[in-house]
Amino acid sequence: MQDTDFHPKAAAAFLSDARLAAWLRLERASGIGRRTGRKLLQAFGGIDAIFEAGFDALAAHVGQAQARALCAPASSETRSLIEATLRWRERPGHRVLALGEPGYPELLANIPDPPLLLYIKGHVELLAAPVLAMVGSRNASLQGRTNALAFAESLSAAGLCIVSGLALGIDAAAHEGALRGIGSTVAVIGTGPDLVYPARNRALCERIAVDGCIVSEYPVGTPPLPGNFPKRNRVISGLAAGVLVVEAAAQSGSLITARQAAEQGREVFAIPGSIHASLAKGCHILIREGAKLVDTAADVLEAMAWSPLVRSASGTAPARAPVESIPDGSAALLGALGHDPVEPDTLLATLGMSPALLSSQLLALELAGLLERQPGGRVQRVVK
Repeated sequence: MQDTDFHPKAAAAFLSDARLAAWLRLERASGIGRRTGRKLLQAFGGIDAIFEAGFDALAAHVGQAQARALCAPASSETRSLIEATLRWRERPGHRVLALGEPGYPELLANIPDPPLLLYIKGHVELLAAPVLAMVGSRNASLQGRTNALAFAESLSAAGLCIVSGLALGIDAAAHEGALRGIGSTVAVIGTGPDLVYPARNRALCERIAVDGCIVSEYPVGTPPLPGNFPKRNRVISGLAAGVLVVEAAAQSGSLITARQAAEQGREVFAIPGSIHASLAKGCHILIREGAKLVDTAADVLEAMAWSPLVRSASGTAPARAPVESIPDGSAALLGALGHDPVEPDTLLATLGMSPALLSSQLLALELAGLLERQPGGRVQRVVK
């Protein structure tokens, strides 16, 4: 793990308009990416010193083309972005944090390629709390979403802030559960801070902006570009002391997040599933690679308690909510379902009931939230 070994000369808790403009100029200068920007900050000691340095001093560190870009006046496009960012920041609850300056999350600052700027909506203090990331499939099963919500609620009740990516499926369920506890939630988005993607999560996003925190490394107006979402995954893991993968296929992007977390020195946890479930394959792969197998929130809390990255993680997970009432006459069917996907024909042979009765009871269990229909006509029990 690398240290942030530069110290701004005149760091302030709130970036002035001029300093924010300088940061945006650095970030938008041709040939200056995150790593080069960080190299300059380390070399010159802060954002002001970079733009006070002359061409020769800059060229000695980044080359002549980049030095010319930094010495040139801001382009009209950059000036427009600066104006739009300043207007965005004027709204209540909006802030911009700069790398190496007060308020920037310490854990994130120490990954190999931290964002130069973070755009924040909501409770910025959550970024300094004990944080656990939860990720998983966008096309999650009902059981996976149920697990994500239950784990997030328990961990948030214990004081952990849950960070995820505001995607459909596991991410959304994790945010929902976390909002029910004192730990709350942080959503790391892959667009500019003024946009919401996917649109189906707009209401959830608005709740998080009020009761949690939304984080983006992308400037105002950045649309949902496909390449930005994999990049933001390093921020999700970088903000957290550990990453819990709830449900993931073998080729899921969640595995990339988990592996990035391991490279960043974070704890990696995975919830196992049925050997017949494709959405459990990714978790099983991670467990074989060394992720900790967990089947309760208490397992995560126990591991996090001794993690050197977490300053404190007190409290215990609350008991599971009681299972919903089993519809009349469906107890035998629920028992026969087990926990793996099963063909209706197998249930007919096992229970000896008529197809009409089986269909009726399956529908009753589905409406009660105790059963999920799988591709190919199979059904699977859902445990709450």
